[in-house]
Amino acid sequence: MKACGVSGAGKEVALLELSEPSSPGPGQILVAVEAAGVGPWDELLNGAGWDVGLRPPAALGVEGAGKVLAVGAGVTGFAVGDRVLAHEAPLPGGSGFWAERVLINADHTAACPPGLDAVHAAALPVNGLTAWQSLEKLDLSRGQRLLITNGGGATGALAIQLAAAQGIEVTATASAAAAERLLGLGAREAVDYHDPNWSARVRGGFDAALTIATGTADAALPLVRDGGRLCSLTSDAPAEERGITSWNLYLEPNAAQLLRLAEQAAAGTLKLAPEPLPLSEGPAAFARVVTGRAGGKKIVLTPA
Repeated sequence: MKACGVSGAGKEVALLELSEPSSPGPGQILVAVEAAGVGPWDELLNGAGWDVGLRPPAALGVEGAGKVLAVGAGVTGFAVGDRVLAHEAPLPGGSGFWAERVLINADHTAACPPGLDAVHAAALPVNGLTAWQSLEKLDLSRGQRLLITNGGGATGALAIQLAAAQGIEVTATASAAAAERLLGLGAREAVDYHDPNWSARVRGGFDAALTIATGTADAALPLVRDGGRLCSLTSDAPAEERGITSWNLYLEPNAAQLLRLAEQAAAGTLKLAPEPLPLSEGPAAFARVVTGRAGGKKIVLTPA
C-alpha cells in the first residue's frame, strides 16, 4: 500500500510502499484512512523522543479519520463501514496514519458525527485533545483570565475557542496577521509575539498560562498571579514559585473527549482550518510543519 514515512531509524521522510497491516486482533480495528493529520510532534516519532512503537519501514502519523474495514474480537462499538477518527499512540500495528490503511485500538477511536468530513475530522484529534486536556487540568472558572502563547497555531486556536465557550477571558500571543482571526475565535486580546517587550504590554495577574510556543514559559510565569497555574506543552515548565503550580502536559488518547470535540466541530461551534494535501506531498508537508512554515494552518494528508 502507498504510504509516507521512514524506511529506518533516522532516515528521511519519504514516500513508501508498505505491506498491508495485519488483520485486527482483539480490541482492534482496521481503518481505510481518508485523511491524516500532520504535526510538529511527528518529528519525534522516528527515534527522536516519542516511542510510539514504530517498526520501520513504517508510515508516520498518530491521528486521522476514515472508514472501518474490519473489526477484531470483542469490538462491539464499531462495525464495518463506520466512519471514525482517532489519536493513537502507541501504534499497535507499528505503522501510522500516513498510509492507505492503519491498525488502531477501538477504545481510542471515536465515531465521526454526520456533517464532519474526513479532512476536518483528521485535523482534530491531537490538537483538540491537547487543548481539551490542558484546559481540563488548568481547571479555570467563568470570568478567570488565561494567557495562551502561540494562539495562532492549531492547538492555540482550539484552546481559545474551548476556553471562551466556558466564559474564560483569554489573552493570546500571535503574529499581528493572526490577531483579527483570534479575536473572532473568542480571544479578548491578541498580542504580537514579535515585539520583544510583549510581556510588558499585557496586564498581569493571570489565573493561569498555557504555553504552546517553545521558550515562552519563563516569560509567562511572572504574569501569573500567586497561587495560579502554568501548563507547558513544550516540556519546559519552569520551577514552581509564589505558590504557582507548574507542569508539562503529555497527551493521552481519549475517545470520549474526542467524540465531544468532533460533535462540536460538526455543529460548527468549534472552527477548524485544515489545509488538505495529497499523500504524495507528504515529505514536503512534513518539512513545512517541522520548520514552522505552515502559517498556523493544520496540514492534513489525503491518500487519494
